Amino acid sequence: MLPTRLSSLDEAAGVDVLCADKTGTLTLNELAVSQCIPELGFDETRVLALAALASSSAGADSVDAAFRTAAANITATTDLTLLTFEPFDPSRKMSTATAKTSDGATVTIIKGAYSVIAALTQESAAIAESAKSLEAKGFRVLAVATGPEGAVRMAGLVALSDPPRSDSRPLIEHLATLGVRTLMVTGDAVTTAEVIAAAVGINGAVSTVSQVEQDGDIEHVGVFANVLPEDKFALVKSLQTHGHVVAMCGDGVNDAPAIRQAQMGITVFTATDVAKSAAGIVLTEPGLGGIVAAIEVGRATFQRILTYTLRSIVHKVVQVLFLFAGLIITGHAIITPVLMALMMITGDFLALSSSTDHVRPSPLPSVWRVGNLTMASVILGLCDLTFCVGSLVIGKFVLHLSPNALQILSIITLVFTSQAVFYVARERHHLWNSRPSLWMMMSSLVELTLMITLAVSGILMTSLSFTIITCIGIAAIVLAFVLDTLKVLLFRRLAIV
Repeated sequence: MLPTRLSSLDEAAGVDVLCADKTGTLTLNELAVSQCIPELGFDETRVLALAALASSSAGADSVDAAFRTAAANITATTDLTLLTFEPFDPSRKMSTATAKTSDGATVTIIKGAYSVIAALTQESAAIAESAKSLEAKGFRVLAVATGPEGAVRMAGLVALSDPPRSDSRPLIEHLATLGVRTLMVTGDAVTTAEVIAAAVGINGAVSTVSQVEQDGDIEHVGVFANVLPEDKFALVKSLQTHGHVVAMCGDGVNDAPAIRQAQMGITVFTATDVAKSAAGIVLTEPGLGGIVAAIEVGRATFQRILTYTLRSIVHKVVQVLFLFAGLIITGHAIITPVLMALMMITGDFLALSSSTDHVRPSPLPSVWRVGNLTMASVILGLCDLTFCVGSLVIGKFVLHLSPNALQILSIITLVFTSQAVFYVARERHHLWNSRPSLWMMMSSLVELTLMITLAVSGILMTSLSFTIITCIGIAAIVLAFVLDTLKVLLFRRLAIV
């Protein structure tokens, strides 16, 4: 998985709908000719030879590669000489070639989707029935036609097999547990799409993009069949109109608009340069594994940012209001510039260590609820502020500490409460539900040891009794559990996950 821009993982965190290509993503992309059914007047060898002439002689197209492989096993010679070749056009769903026969006549050869070729020719009832039967078995059915230009006739059907990947079903089920609905987007016929969807565990109705645009019912559709490249862009727009955050897979030039439009554009390393430039993530391995990893990493990153934001808001509320309250209570500044700088430096090391913390990805698509987050932070901050003011009041009116000692009392209180807030903010559930990282615990230990040592020894500040510092520490632990209980209630109420 290679992100092409810094915002890619943030975009992945909010995805709730994945539009996945069938070929190569849900299936192995190992197309092979499994069966050939000729029309009357043709045989299998002739049909495969015609199909090979209407296929590119090189390139990465898996369909043409399957026909090249099948044609290589044909021992019979053909009387046709290739004149021109037009590669597969996704909008027309067919490729075209012209060839010259041994007697000098020119014929046209067309290879493409069965429904397209059938509309151009007069097929027999037997061929139509065979096509339905093959599609019902999950084969990708192509048709081959030949004849004078404007008067081609059906030559036969070719069934291509492309088995589902063994990991597609479990990964789709895993995505469902993450709140991501997987949609299969394919150019194959409806019947073929249904079979593959059932094999990989995709539920929902089978429809087309045009049909959904007409009736507007997109929430109950699981498979989009007969999809053209331009349909993908319309599909993404429609899903976004319904409030979804969309991930779109694609690899061709014509897929680029849809990839760019999606919040999370995905392509593979074998895709065209245009598709790669439009995508936010390039997969280095086929299948859904890289997509699942991107979503989980994005959600874990979201959780770290959420922790930082929550902690920052709480600190701003406490520090600003505590300085103001301290000025009113004591009549002088309760924190000197030197002490403030010292606290900020040690606090920054703790904030940096949080990037190594053990984080669980969000269980649901990540959404920034700024209002709710601010409300929870302010409430937690006011509780923390009450504790800090209470500590200052006890120091002045109960312990009768000197102004300089009150400054040390204030800075020690802020250091202890910042530790409490940090360990409360890092976990969406109770703080004991997950273990902090070793680096984070070491940073906390260093900060606390440094500040306690300076306070007790009187270095850079007035000495403060170790007993008082111990009492503040114990009270801060109690505060952490109080804030943790309040946090769980607030997060549940405000839907912060």
